[in-house]
Amino acid sequence: MRIWRSVVGKLWLTILLLVSFVLFILTLLLMEFMANYHIDDAKKELTTLANKVALILENHDDEQIAHSITSDLSDDQTTILIVEDEEHYWQSSKNGSLAPKFSVSDIFEDEKLSDAFYNHEEISLVKSHPLNTPDENNEQEMIIVGIPYKTDGKYGSVFVTRSLLAINQTIKQTTKYILLAAGIAIVLTTVFAFFLSTRITYPLRKMREVAMELAKGKFHTKVPKLTHDEIGELAVAFNQMGKQVQFHINALRQEKEQLSNILSSMADGVITLNIDGTILVTNPPAERFLQAWYYEQGMNVEKGEELPPMVRELFQQVVSTQREQVIEIQLQGRTWVVIMSPLNNQSSVRGAVVVLRDMTEERRLDKLRKDFIANVSHELRTPISMLQGYSEAILDDIATSEEERKEIVQVIYDESLRMGRLVNDLLDLARMEAGHISLGVETIELHPFIEKVMRKFQKPAKEKNVELQIEWLNEVKEAVFDPDRIEQVLTNLIDNAIRHTNAGGFVKLSIQNTKNGLKLDVQDSGSGISEEDLPFVFERFYKADKARTRGRSGTGLGLAIAKHIVDAHNGSIRVHSKVNEGTTFSIYLPQ
Repeated sequence: MRIWRSVVGKLWLTILLLVSFVLFILTLLLMEFMANYHIDDAKKELTTLANKVALILENHDDEQIAHSITSDLSDDQTTILIVEDEEHYWQSSKNGSLAPKFSVSDIFEDEKLSDAFYNHEEISLVKSHPLNTPDENNEQEMIIVGIPYKTDGKYGSVFVTRSLLAINQTIKQTTKYILLAAGIAIVLTTVFAFFLSTRITYPLRKMREVAMELAKGKFHTKVPKLTHDEIGELAVAFNQMGKQVQFHINALRQEKEQLSNILSSMADGVITLNIDGTILVTNPPAERFLQAWYYEQGMNVEKGEELPPMVRELFQQVVSTQREQVIEIQLQGRTWVVIMSPLNNQSSVRGAVVVLRDMTEERRLDKLRKDFIANVSHELRTPISMLQGYSEAILDDIATSEEERKEIVQVIYDESLRMGRLVNDLLDLARMEAGHISLGVETIELHPFIEKVMRKFQKPAKEKNVELQIEWLNEVKEAVFDPDRIEQVLTNLIDNAIRHTNAGGFVKLSIQNTKNGLKLDVQDSGSGISEEDLPFVFERFYKADKARTRGRSGTGLGLAIAKHIVDAHNGSIRVHSKVNEGTTFSIYLPQ
């Protein structure tokens, strides 16, 4: 059943039906032509015979001689009847089994024959009549030809009849050969049509196979050029089309990959929304934004294709106003600026594109700038005020004794030193941030170096009743770093630890040689740092918690300088702390 649905079956069946129809019509026409031809030929022959008999009757006065000649002209399939009237007639005697039974009564009983006889007209017709056989069912068509004649002023008619049985047999034989020829033609047409349709459709089937391969993305597949006709040209055009499709798809793929790479490498998040608010495309920063939103709302990530309510409201505003909208969102401690613009087609809005800009660092830097100005002003205000006040005391001779004068001068000196340290720290930090720090890296014996650093803090620790500890977690002999800079870092960390550790507490320096470097941990049992302040401990003038505020001698720049020194060694510094449990600063220096 499948072949009838194919092009081969349809083309083969079409050709077969067309040829069969043509052959059927042609067979009918040939059969009709052959029947008419034989009947017309027989009528002409009988008419000629009747004319001869009429001529003999007209030219011979002796009826016996005329009848004898007429008898000689007849055969066993032909009946000749000469009729003068109903009473006077003559009939040939050579009547075989195929000769029709025809008598005078048949003439006068037939309306057409009797009219032709009385009107002296020629007549030629075909009618059914029994044969000259004893069978009852022997009806057969016969041809009757009537020709009038005139002798001695009297009119008569010559009627000649012949059975169509021989003609019909001839027609049957002819029909048999025509049908045989038609059958042979149909068989040959079937084979030829199937062969032709197969040859014609083979390139089409190959094109179908190639089209299926193209649909699977195999653009290198080509259609073989089997012919040089229109189908061959179609195969060439099909191959050219495959090349063009491959070229355009490669171009589209490259453009898509380029756009995808650009989108993925963007620092800003990008979300494309459909007109119904569903998310179509996101990039990694946008996915991080959505993940933070899902986490904050306790949503299942797999189900989440929702937008935050503020972003959804902004989307509704963009769709209704068809203008760009901007809002700022606080999410998981980060600040996001959301810029949403409509995506238009020819007549209406078809969606929107959202740009998510993480402004946390900018806001932090802005806050640090403001805090820096405020902290510098605060740090400088106190010594400047004291310098101004004590200088006025000297100018006004308020000091009554030499000891009071020396005390005032000592305060002025101490505050000027404090201002100098602050300015030097700011200058050092500025140079470090500008990348102008220089390191004197050398191989250091670690035990003497650590003991030297810890000796500086024996007196302050003893005065505050804080225990200093050194812990060697494994055997460490030498290390490579700038001893002055690392000593500055450890001095700052240990000094801070002692300052913020209550009496009876401890400060411990742990040294560990790791696989790829050196790890130094400064641990204290002090007041600790709150969780919200931990991200800012390495910022300049960090004094967020009063519990961590240093005395008048501190500048608030030590940890910032320490971080820059460690970074210059390609190392890292981290802090872990819990309020009222203590703080640990971990330094890692790679070898």
